[in-house]
Amino acid sequence: MSRLKRTIETYSKYVIQQSRGNLSKNKSNGSKSLYNSLKYLIKQNKDSGGRFESGFNVGFSMDNYGEFQDKGVHGVNSSYVENKKTKFKYKKSSNLIGLEAATGTFAKFAKRKGLKFRDKKGRYITYESTGFVLAQGIKKKGLKATGFFSKPLQAGIDKYGSQFAVSMLEDALDIIFKETN
Repeated sequence: MSRLKRTIETYSKYVIQQSRGNLSKNKSNGSKSLYNSLKYLIKQNKDSGGRFESGFNVGFSMDNYGEFQDKGVHGVNSSYVENKKTKFKYKKSSNLIGLEAATGTFAKFAKRKGLKFRDKKGRYITYESTGFVLAQGIKKKGLKATGFFSKPLQAGIDKYGSQFAVSMLEDALDIIFKETN
């Protein structure tokens, strides 16, 4: 295995480990679904004829909602300061309430977290009703960006950037010395 590929492997493991740590530290890891879905894949570049070339590409994958949690979502009425750069937003026509009715996602979340709201008379409302309240609140306020993935991605580049250059140089020198001997 080339030095560059080993460095990319180390960088990728670092990003995944830090991202998972951020999910746990931020208590954003209720079902562990997103935590377990974080993966990376390293592929060697190929030319148009299918022959391997120098260089590698690394790709990261996660559950679809991970990007919303990482970058945040603008709400209909207000938004969090952390969401300035996000491209995601709820519209007035967004059917988050219908989604909750169909899937019960927020009700399951409320049950898992033990969230119980009270009505005007002080009685606990059902988890289903709590799910609708949560869906309405998220639609209005949006989702706060956590940066659980984008921060480690940038931190990894800062940490391993010089190692990438050194690894590429050492691999190139190995090739040159093999050809001259």
